[in-house]
Amino acid sequence: MTYRQITYEERYTLGLLRRQGLSPAAIAQVLGRHRSTVLREVRRNRAASDGTYRPQLADWYARGRRSRSRRNTHFGIDDFRLVERLLRRKWSPEQISGRLRRDNTLSISHETIYRHAWTDKAVGGSLYKHLRCATKQRRKRHNSYDSRGRLAGKRHISQRPQWVDNRKSIGHWEVDTVVGAGSKDCVATLVERKTGFTMIGKLPDRCKLSMSKRLRSLIRREETCFKTITADNGTEFHDYESVECALSVKFYFATPYHSWERGTNENLNGLLRQYLPKRSNLGNLTQRQCDAIARQLNTRPRKRLGYRTPEECFYGN
Repeated sequence: MTYRQITYEERYTLGLLRRQGLSPAAIAQVLGRHRSTVLREVRRNRAASDGTYRPQLADWYARGRRSRSRRNTHFGIDDFRLVERLLRRKWSPEQISGRLRRDNTLSISHETIYRHAWTDKAVGGSLYKHLRCATKQRRKRHNSYDSRGRLAGKRHISQRPQWVDNRKSIGHWEVDTVVGAGSKDCVATLVERKTGFTMIGKLPDRCKLSMSKRLRSLIRREETCFKTITADNGTEFHDYESVECALSVKFYFATPYHSWERGTNENLNGLLRQYLPKRSNLGNLTQRQCDAIARQLNTRPRKRLGYRTPEECFYGN
């Protein structure tokens, strides 16, 4: 049965019956309401000073809450146009809500944005395609031999200074490789742990020489902001010593299959899949396009940064 809000007349009758000493169950029977409805009405709308129930005051309380309810906030066409523009820039509803509120531009909840996107889908729209809805598939490795990344002399992540974990200073990065399908082409992703600032490099293949060459070119863009890099155990990082010799940066390697030790980079790769979906061919991807994707990611507000952007935090804006 559809819920009906309590009217002023019902509140007047409720107050009168309470003064006569009737129980909530008896009042509910007279009003044709459930007993819990009567109890909730009295609890929510009684006077704050002495706890008595006054119908006129109770009605004033209820109308005030209703006027402040988010569900009754009216958003115009221009408001939703702004939201849609940010959705098409691959911002998540939470990022949109947080950033607009931070800038005092618009107070809108992420739930409202989700509802708008799915309502748009119901009438044939495509906004929902800009939402991040992918799931990560896990694969089991029962009793498998770990032969990945066997290389002597690598620094294990346990040797990395413990204060790096605190994300208190800029200069500590994580690196990974994102592959496609149909060609050997792939991309290298670099992300700064404190700010989430991102660099993306195009690779013709997943070999160590291609990786070290691209890393050197990316690091030289902001060389003074590189102190450590944490990588996984892929063989594409086996030429890391040449990068260390050319640049003042130290490499550390995570434990095999412990992806949470590079959580910042794993999160970045999930964001990147909005632009480079799984099983897509990366053969025609250019470095210029990689830079454009990185620029979009760096200008998207992040919740953990107080809805500032990685670019703002990295450059201290």
